[in-house]
Amino acid sequence: MSKCVLETERLLLRHPEESDVDAIVPLIGEWEVAKNLGRVPHPYSRSDAQAYIAKAAEGRARGSDFNFAITRKSDGALLGTCGVHLREAGHFEFGYWLGKPYWRQGYATESARRLASFGFRELKIDRLVAGWFHDNPASGRVLAKLGCAPTGAEQRNCLARGHTVYCHIMTLTRESFAQRKAA
Repeated sequence: MSKCVLETERLLLRHPEESDVDAIVPLIGEWEVAKNLGRVPHPYSRSDAQAYIAKAAEGRARGSDFNFAITRKSDGALLGTCGVHLREAGHFEFGYWLGKPYWRQGYATESARRLASFGFRELKIDRLVAGWFHDNPASGRVLAKLGCAPTGAEQRNCLARGHTVYCHIMTLTRESFAQRKAA
């Protein structure tokens, strides 16, 4: 898929670029952010961000990973990233993170809603899966607002913590998302 920009009322979601490295590193490098993500090391370095951006471009070219930098329309500030990713067994998982200064402002719900819409409309996915660590209930609330339903739990690796963490699994179907949007 070529260049793609997704828009919401307050946000633009665009492909991450090399110029985002200096904004990404301090935001995702905070322990309070990194500990809620499975594949993010702590501490987080410039080379980690550069590798993420290169991997995002490769995944996009393969059609298996669709990553977006979450930016604010008003000033272009990078707030975090989100993405839809093909996982084992042919299912797609979606996820998001925001830098701590941008928590509790509705950005996670706004970006995740647009990301889910992208998955259902543009990618023609029938269902999306997401997980949230037991000690990050705010992420669970975001997923519930979208219409995700609990479908299980598992231990998932957390690179930043260096061990597995109990993770709630939630599923969002095309139908439940459409019903939630219509309500």
